[in-house]
Amino acid sequence: MPELNQTVAAVTQAIRDRSRTLRSDYLAAIADAKQEKPRRERLSCGNLAHGFAACSAPDKQQLKLMQSSNIAIVTAYNDMLSAHQPYQTYPDVIKAALRGMGSTGQVAAGVPAMCDGVTQGRPGMELSLLSRDLIAQCTAMGLSHEMFDGVLALGVCDKIVPGLLMGALSFGHLPAIFIPAGPMSSGLPNPQKQKIRQSYAKGEVTREALLEAESASYHSPGTCTFYGTANSNQVMLEAMGLQLPGSSFVSPDDALRTQLTQAASAQITKITALGNDYRPIGSIVDERAIVNGVVSLLASGGSTNHTIHLIAIARAAGLILTWDDFSMLSNTVPLLCRIYPNGPADVNHFQAAGGTGSLFSALLKAGLLHGDAQTVWGASLADYVMEPCLRDDQLRWQPSPEASLDLAVLTNCDLPFSAHGGLDLLTGNLGRSVIKTSAVPEENWLIEAPAVVVEDQDELEALFVGGALNRDCVVVVRGQGPKANGMPELHKLTPFLGALQDQGYRVALVTDGRMSGASGKVPAAIHLTPEALDGGLIGRLQTGDRLRLDARAGSLEVLMEIDELTGRPEWQPELRPNQSCGRFMFNFNRGKLSDAESGASYLFEAAQT
Repeated sequence: MPELNQTVAAVTQAIRDRSRTLRSDYLAAIADAKQEKPRRERLSCGNLAHGFAACSAPDKQQLKLMQSSNIAIVTAYNDMLSAHQPYQTYPDVIKAALRGMGSTGQVAAGVPAMCDGVTQGRPGMELSLLSRDLIAQCTAMGLSHEMFDGVLALGVCDKIVPGLLMGALSFGHLPAIFIPAGPMSSGLPNPQKQKIRQSYAKGEVTREALLEAESASYHSPGTCTFYGTANSNQVMLEAMGLQLPGSSFVSPDDALRTQLTQAASAQITKITALGNDYRPIGSIVDERAIVNGVVSLLASGGSTNHTIHLIAIARAAGLILTWDDFSMLSNTVPLLCRIYPNGPADVNHFQAAGGTGSLFSALLKAGLLHGDAQTVWGASLADYVMEPCLRDDQLRWQPSPEASLDLAVLTNCDLPFSAHGGLDLLTGNLGRSVIKTSAVPEENWLIEAPAVVVEDQDELEALFVGGALNRDCVVVVRGQGPKANGMPELHKLTPFLGALQDQGYRVALVTDGRMSGASGKVPAAIHLTPEALDGGLIGRLQTGDRLRLDARAGSLEVLMEIDELTGRPEWQPELRPNQSCGRFMFNFNRGKLSDAESGASYLFEAAQT
């Protein structure tokens, strides 16, 4: 195995050192919870009878014997999310596969799964980030019955996978495998869809034309095919060793998909504490797995949401990950993928070019991944350069293409698209923020221009239509942080800012909110911390203040004396009704959210680093 890259080794050691106490306590809890026999053996007869009352007679008998595993199925199924609609039939497939292994399975929990694509720009989007911690809690509730020896998690999309993972880590003594459902087939090319969106923003096409384009893009069961948070989740899960290798981007209607689900079901029974190959999730998700997740995210040009989610996931495993870790790795890890919005291709093209196996192969050869990291399948991550296939209708494993079949989509470390991972930390007198540069042309990495300050993304449309933005400017959208309104994604801004850039204006975005994996060609300093509601200086900016964003230097500054800025009145949020879409029910949760760099979670206090 190639020698580990020095920066990767240093970041891993730094996480290990700063997390020593937290991680030690977490591992002690796992050790205390482990049982050589099923925990349900400790349940009273009444408890156990309730636990298997709805099971078939053969399953009841198997559960009574206490000699085989009972697997929890935690599902995020609903048939509104295209990515999750295929999960409807999975529990029956899983249970049948488990019976074939002499084991049993039960749906332990159904967790909420909202679609950011439906709620973008609407009040419901303010619940999106909050749903992650709620999903983690719901997962823990399902597992709290002490009926289970392992977990199969069914989830794909944005906050859902991180929430399922955080919940599973709260039962870190159990092994857990994630089962994907796969992407929809390619529809309307993403660049064409984006062009129509910008044309609609400028009033050049009708709403009917816009809807037709969107429907041609999002058109069937399966994950959306652009490389946003959902598909970043899949690459990250494989890199962390929590899915079967090469399983992420097999389409829902492919016969291979069913066999992969059956194989994951069989595999979970082999790695419980009841056998001799025990692989608890809390042990697998160590500092090596977290670094592998970050490296895969950077190399593939993945979602900025994971600068929040991976920090919360790490904390759930007793580990402290920081934005400085992301920045150090980004300066070392090359960009190896061009998947929309970082290029015209979608995830189906990426899969055809070689997929995760080829990507991991390139990173392993360069010493950028921990090849010795534990996984749910194979001996270690070094085995994740394999891909599944069908031969004579049977699942088989074969080496992934060692060299990419399409260098325009997936390349190697000798010919990277960029020597830089495309995710940067910005620091300066306004605080700390992150920027995704992998889709931003280098000539736009530096902008110095007057601010246009708004309190809500809806204010921008009127300014755009009225021509007030027809100039170089830095749009500042504040009051969008975790505590202010739950930190919704601000993609409603993208068509307007993109159209201005196409007209030749130099524009950028600064916000304490989010933009996520679909962040595109406009430079955007996002997740600015402290947020306005926490006294962040973004709250004291005024329209006309001159800002300088320099992605190459890693800086974001307001060009004025800091005493003048701090002498202004503190920001006061506008009082807005939040009764619609049930937002008032989450006021307490929202008020307890930590800052973005601490994972924007109400489950953990901000870690001291």
